[in-house]
Amino acid sequence: MTTLRKDLQLIADMIEPENRVLDVGCDDGALLDYLVNEKGIDGRGIEISQKGVNSCVAKGLFVVQGDADNDLHEYPDNTFDYVILSKALQAMHQPREVMLNLLRIGKRAIVTIPNFGQWRVRFSLLTRGRMPVTKALDKTWYNTSNIHFCTITDLFDLIEQENLKVAEFVPHMSDGTRLNMGRKRANWHADQALFLLEK
Repeated sequence: MTTLRKDLQLIADMIEPENRVLDVGCDDGALLDYLVNEKGIDGRGIEISQKGVNSCVAKGLFVVQGDADNDLHEYPDNTFDYVILSKALQAMHQPREVMLNLLRIGKRAIVTIPNFGQWRVRFSLLTRGRMPVTKALDKTWYNTSNIHFCTITDLFDLIEQENLKVAEFVPHMSDGTRLNMGRKRANWHADQALFLLEK
């Protein structure tokens, strides 16, 4: 059995076997490979980096090179049971449109974000006066792909604005440890959060 990073395992545990799944920004294909081989899903991927695509194809995965900001509109409505976007929404130029496209092409969307509202991030910015570097946000401001910093509260606001349903909310630490708390406390304490969204 393949071992996944704990944050990816949280995603994998939400997906029922033998469903159709699109992993957007699938990186090296670790999650997609696990889902295909351990859960029998019909899996597809889209990845912006050629290195990531090559890694996925070497594993026998069906992955195309593409950009979520520009290429998701090519997919027909309701093509997938689940569409995954893991720790990439904040790197999109048009995060709202990307999120809506996820739920147009899939019945459910699994979105995970790093939480820029976590207390260590706030404290670091307050005391150092510089963009924080933490375990979950481990790049400096000039070499990060993050362009839209958001908190758990920010994403809940957008979800409610678009009349979407949060079927499951899993705040967690960067090591994948779940936090059993509501969204307000999670906005202070969680490094990351997972949202299972429905229309």
